[in-house]
Amino acid sequence: MSEDRQIVLRLNGITKRFGPLVANDRISLTLERGKVLALLGENGAGKTTLMNILFGHYVADEGDIEIFGRRLEPGSPKEAIAAGIGMVHQHFTLADNMTVIDNIVLGTEPLFALHQNLAAARRKINDLAREFGLHVDPDAKISRLAVGERQRVEILKALYRGARILILDEPTAVLTPQETEALFATLRGMVARGLSVIFISHKLNEVMAIADEIAVLRHGRLVARRPRAGAGKEEIAAIMLGKEIPEPKRTPMPAGAERLRLDGIAVSGENGSGLHDIALSLRAHEIIGIAGVSGNGQSLLADLISGLIRPDAGSMTVNGQPFSEFTPRRAIAAGIGRIPEDRHATGVIGDLQIQENLILEQCRSPRFSAFGWLKGRAIARHAQQLIERFDIRGAAPTTLTRTLSGGNMQKVILARVLEIAPKVILANQPTRGLDVGAATYVHEQLLHARANGAGIILISEDLEELMTVSDAIAVMYRGRLSAPIPAEQITVEKLGGLMAGHGFGEGAQEEAGHAA
Repeated sequence: MSEDRQIVLRLNGITKRFGPLVANDRISLTLERGKVLALLGENGAGKTTLMNILFGHYVADEGDIEIFGRRLEPGSPKEAIAAGIGMVHQHFTLADNMTVIDNIVLGTEPLFALHQNLAAARRKINDLAREFGLHVDPDAKISRLAVGERQRVEILKALYRGARILILDEPTAVLTPQETEALFATLRGMVARGLSVIFISHKLNEVMAIADEIAVLRHGRLVARRPRAGAGKEEIAAIMLGKEIPEPKRTPMPAGAERLRLDGIAVSGENGSGLHDIALSLRAHEIIGIAGVSGNGQSLLADLISGLIRPDAGSMTVNGQPFSEFTPRRAIAAGIGRIPEDRHATGVIGDLQIQENLILEQCRSPRFSAFGWLKGRAIARHAQQLIERFDIRGAAPTTLTRTLSGGNMQKVILARVLEIAPKVILANQPTRGLDVGAATYVHEQLLHARANGAGIILISEDLEELMTVSDAIAVMYRGRLSAPIPAEQITVEKLGGLMAGHGFGEGAQEEAGHAA
């Protein structure tokens, strides 16, 4: 085999079982030198399990792995790193209070070494940064770096340890469009120098832009592998799901009565963070998307609308009525439905049954309780109806919610919120971590609620999602909110500029330029 076609990674018949569940079923894959292999599949298809086996966190029940022609010792991340495998997780694993160089060197020297050879480490980091276009100040504190810079540090960490095969798990989830383009330019340079990449993503547009080959898992099996050239996004989505799934279409609708209004809202935060002079008007039959890099105030805005925090200044009205008692109970009573950012931590109570989670916000309703006692049969009937209506798969009313997949857990939350037909819906990252089928289902439900008269605030870091379903998009930057841009005027470039701080005043632009 020629050097250009060298196989650097070979998975041979990998099988992994968890009790009766077969997570990986005889998967065989190869990765070539200087190529990007996109690994796709629905939630629960087996991608994470396969990567955990490759990186040594799990041991396969059957099969083996070869790295550069040598068998990889199973069950040892140390051996995987030594063999040349590096992994960059979706959620960065950096110590914010330490410098770039300290984060990169951490764990590479003996525990009881008398001193660190930081001069040699600095030279190596600078050489890698120049070679691969990963420019970052070695002495900068992680806490002061922009998100894109932090990702460069994570990649440098892997390269510093000798990675020749790089696994990137949802690498663009928290990046602006400009940062995503910069990452892709870096990856192209890296593969041109012989690095090989496994790219895991739910964003098919990005897969089509960066991958050389595409491998698709479904129900633990490898069902397709093909060159990216000539493959269509719709075709790949159909292979992932085992069926064709039409993309939801937003039909323009005339806006109705005002559902939610924010005027001059300010919320104090630590170290200058918070919300500053937020103004927004949401009307019936309207979806306003909120874009922005994570950490720019979106969570505070969501907490405010949900009644979890009070503003220091400004006012909020819901359906034309002043909203002054900022509590979750009052928000629910006012007609606000909440799809929270973290479905595990704040969306459901995992150790409760599905039927119990479905009535969490209605448990005092006469439908489900009387004289302090819950009506078990009514609760079970209600749950079964919603399980069928929202296609919560493989579930019964008494199923523990924590046993559900991410997509089905999100359907439980959607069912609880949409069943009561709220006039205002706050959807905070509603498709994060969901595959294309589950995400499409969420979008269909939001559009259906819009058609029925709801006004929807959709907070998302996925611009493709926002541009698919929003009537207008506003951008949050350092606690400030831009004016909404109507759908017909939206461009990725315009949103990306706002996400980087351009258009928020001179000071914001200077900060954005410094971060870049």
